[in-house]
Amino acid sequence: MKRIRIWDPFVRVFHWSLVAAFAANALFTDPEGKLHDYVGYAVVALVAARLLWGFVGSTPARFSSFLPTLPAIQGQLRDMATGRRRAHLGHTPLGALMIFNLLAVMLAIGATGYMMTTNAFWGVEWVEETHEALVTWAEISVVAHVAAVIYESWRTRVNLPRAMITGVKEIPEDAMTEA
Repeated sequence: MKRIRIWDPFVRVFHWSLVAAFAANALFTDPEGKLHDYVGYAVVALVAARLLWGFVGSTPARFSSFLPTLPAIQGQLRDMATGRRRAHLGHTPLGALMIFNLLAVMLAIGATGYMMTTNAFWGVEWVEETHEALVTWAEISVVAHVAAVIYESWRTRVNLPRAMITGVKEIPEDAMTEA
């Protein structure tokens, strides 16, 4: 196994903090309560910090290092269809799409949630419906993300959850690798 240090502490703390905060607001806090609002603000602050880190952080954390291109996405889909094991050092192209999706939807949830606390949008139906639809989309995305991580961990024999805890990817010697 090749051991490659890939995820810096900021990325790992961000990831698991976002998991905890989103789960808290989706599953445990009262949507009408102040705690729900504060956790929502924390989610937006986390995403804002991650966006900044995407430009100034460590190389694997920078958006420029994992911008998904159509050929890269097609390549990953081909690998999946043909059973070719190619481990990516950082995010896979499909994983990158999910990251951008989740960052955007978290900000949109935060924006509509904030709008619902203002006088201008208090009780406005489309804002509440949009907020709820975005939360549903985020929940679907999270389930798809977890399923994909499990599948890709099995398919590539790289324990992706462990890498997001330790910061180190252990890649089998026989797995072709891509940056």
